[in-house]
Amino acid sequence: MLELLLALPFLLSLVVALAHKASRRTIAWLSGLAPLGGLLLLAILTPTVLDEGGTLRAFHDWMPQIGLAFSLRLDGLAWMFAGLVLGIGGLIVLYAHYYLDPKDSAPRFFSFLLLFMGAMLGMVLASNLLLLAIFWELTSISSFLLIGYWFHRSDAREGAQMALTLTGAGGLALLAGMILIGRIVGSYELDVVLASGEMIRAHALYPWACGLVLLGAFTKSAQFPFHFWLPHAMAAPTPVSAYLHSATMVKAGVFLLARMHPALAGSEFWFYTVTCVGAATLLVGAWHAIFQHDLKGLLAYSTISHLGLITLLFGLSTPLAVVAGLFHILNHAAFKASLFMAAGIIDHECHTRDIRKLHGLIRVMPYTAILALIASMAMAGIPLLNGFLSKEMFFALALDIEQHDFMRIGVSVAALLAGLFGVAYSVRFVHDALLSGNPEDMAHQPHSPPTFMRIPVEALVVICLLVGIAPAITIGPVLHAAAVGVLGDRVPEYSLSIWHGFNLPLLMSLIGVIGGIALYFGLRRFTHLYADVKSSLGRRVFHWKLDGVQRIADWVVDRFDNGSLQRFLGWSVLAALVMGFAPFWHGEMGRLGGGQPLPPAGWLLWGMLLASVVAVLKLRRQRLQAFITVGAIGLLVSLGFVLLSAPDLALTQLLVEVVTVMLVLLAMNYLPLESPVEEPLRRRFRDALIALLAGIGVTVFVYYILTQPHATVAGEMLLRSKPEGGGTNVVNVILVDFRGFDTLGEIVVFGVAGLVCHALLRKARLIPDIVVPGAPDPLPIPNVVGRVLLPLAILVSVYLFLRGHNLPGGGFIAGLVLSVPLLLQYVLSGMQYVEPRIGLDYRGPIGWGVLIATFTGLASWAFGYPFMTSHTRYVDIPLLGEVPFASAMFFDIGVYLVVFGACMLAIAMLGHVRERKEAF
Repeated sequence: MLELLLALPFLLSLVVALAHKASRRTIAWLSGLAPLGGLLLLAILTPTVLDEGGTLRAFHDWMPQIGLAFSLRLDGLAWMFAGLVLGIGGLIVLYAHYYLDPKDSAPRFFSFLLLFMGAMLGMVLASNLLLLAIFWELTSISSFLLIGYWFHRSDAREGAQMALTLTGAGGLALLAGMILIGRIVGSYELDVVLASGEMIRAHALYPWACGLVLLGAFTKSAQFPFHFWLPHAMAAPTPVSAYLHSATMVKAGVFLLARMHPALAGSEFWFYTVTCVGAATLLVGAWHAIFQHDLKGLLAYSTISHLGLITLLFGLSTPLAVVAGLFHILNHAAFKASLFMAAGIIDHECHTRDIRKLHGLIRVMPYTAILALIASMAMAGIPLLNGFLSKEMFFALALDIEQHDFMRIGVSVAALLAGLFGVAYSVRFVHDALLSGNPEDMAHQPHSPPTFMRIPVEALVVICLLVGIAPAITIGPVLHAAAVGVLGDRVPEYSLSIWHGFNLPLLMSLIGVIGGIALYFGLRRFTHLYADVKSSLGRRVFHWKLDGVQRIADWVVDRFDNGSLQRFLGWSVLAALVMGFAPFWHGEMGRLGGGQPLPPAGWLLWGMLLASVVAVLKLRRQRLQAFITVGAIGLLVSLGFVLLSAPDLALTQLLVEVVTVMLVLLAMNYLPLESPVEEPLRRRFRDALIALLAGIGVTVFVYYILTQPHATVAGEMLLRSKPEGGGTNVVNVILVDFRGFDTLGEIVVFGVAGLVCHALLRKARLIPDIVVPGAPDPLPIPNVVGRVLLPLAILVSVYLFLRGHNLPGGGFIAGLVLSVPLLLQYVLSGMQYVEPRIGLDYRGPIGWGVLIATFTGLASWAFGYPFMTSHTRYVDIPLLGEVPFASAMFFDIGVYLVVFGACMLAIAMLGHVRERKEAF
């Protein structure tokens, strides 16, 4: 059940991305199925979490050697956050359907939104620290896509870059902290980690582990001094802002503080670090919010302030402070999401979010204005609304700090100032945009939004009212379940009553309300409130650092990659040589010798290789002849593999050589047949020296490997191939079974390389300033040769694919075989023949290949085996005998598709490069 809950957003994200031709209404309905279906599944699991106080678990091995498991855990805390992610996510989907402009790509938007929803669910449900870190980084990547959705705008690109840089760097720090915690505890499973709090806090590595985890949390939840990225993320569409900055993205950091609280909290290091950072963020965000002219900018800085409040509460570490922090997470999500969506409605109808240009909206948009007014009052902490309850709990906790008199006074003053500032910026939102002024003075006359666009705001405002009036009934069970998920049996007694009598916290609330109103009107009267805007120093520091990195990169590029491919390749080869010999620098290379004598065929092969090298040197200026000779060297290398009894490598080398020759031949159509000038002697000497060093280095390294004792991992692979992998072709079993995860990464790289070729060549075709020659003329070879080869190649390709588990073959070789006749068709007949008859978008096989390979690995979890575990069964078929059917065959299909798609995509784009009319 937990697996389905997590998989639902990812599956529907894929469906929405593929349904790009469907109507916008259909796309919205498909997207809405993810949160609605998730809420239904969560409702089914709710009795176990609420009534029984239990924790649901699911466990699947992934990479047990390093402690990584795909384990999920639904306790009260995860249940609360999953409800926020799905509940507010469903409202956002409904709101976004009416918010997006018809010109905006709905499939792309909703696909990114569901991807982010799945990443957040994965993070809150993860029961393994390493898995949590993986989903943590996925939230950074998916939020980058959402923030930069309007990629044609420079502010969106800047906001996305800033968010990804800071939260991604924080994610790396988090990963390092998780690894340290796993080293201390001996496990990455949350059940073990959360029960080992005393062991972790007593360990010498605790300050490092705790500091790294806090760094990840602070960057994600926009804590000072990393807070400056969040206001720039407001360049995203308003549905994104409402979702990311009320219930999901920025709440990830405070979720981490709550999740790791039993393991890391309770020390002086935690208390002072988290409390001080939270207090600083609380005040900085609230003060800056007062001076923002953009409605979303004001809400962004107020979000920073409220996140600081939550962080401060978790820093206090007392059980009651944890309850208050969880309570404010819920309250803030409700009123902030409604305010963001109300701001989006105002922007949608008025064509501006600038407070200085908005006047008297309550007269022309009365219903929306009243909703925004109530939500603003909740944000300010006015009685009978949800924000008031958690604010009073905060005031009471600040006054009740024990054994830290200085901190009690400091936090109490910070709480009072934050309450005062919070009322001030809330009054500015209400007074300037909704109440004061004449709406006729605006450039664009607004009107009421569509009814369904307003429903999400109404629902959240009703929640603010219900929680503020009857908190124990409405939010009490949810808060208790979350508190049990964090504190276990240490949940304190607390009251959610709306009235606690006349006391000091109530007096602080009253001072905050009166002082906040006075502060706002005082600033309005005595300062240039409408002329100045407070900007963060962090943005300038961020860009200063980026500029410094760019200057360093420019210096490196000028000296190592100045546009000369020869120079760049030379440095790359030298770097590879240094890295290759580095492990042997302080050790012994071992005994070089003891190998078998070279047979006569080997000496003949050596002679042919030397002759080919000499021929290449003689033909260095005739590019076509030289390259054909280089192809002959590749053929001789494949013969060398045959001599060394490596048929798989020989076949792969031969096919790669054929495909490479065809690709380069087509690319050479855009180059002169001869090099224009003779290279200087100095450059030729340099290139010869580099080539000689590379050749000697590879020769020595290969000879060293060949002369080592045979009692190595190779023997183990030979022994395990048949019984565990079900195949006698050890090379193929290693690729698709023993090291299938590596192969998955390799085909992803291979596919990305094909897509990069597509992007670069497509750019060359579209840019008017780039002039290249036209498509190649047909070669004087009968086209019928290539056409006859195609059906034959298909048969050979299928044959090699099916036999790959036991004999030389497999997906990689079969994909290359299928590519050869089509490549030949391009060379012989050009695009005019091939494209109309094939009609393939070669990007499709790449994507489907990666997905098939990935889901093949995931399928093993359904049967209780680690990721990418394969199973083989032999079936006795009449006339054919025993035929192996391996689950790894499906993985090999993915390899097959990726190899075929990447090869064909590169050649197709070479043929599509824009023609030029003049002679070369």
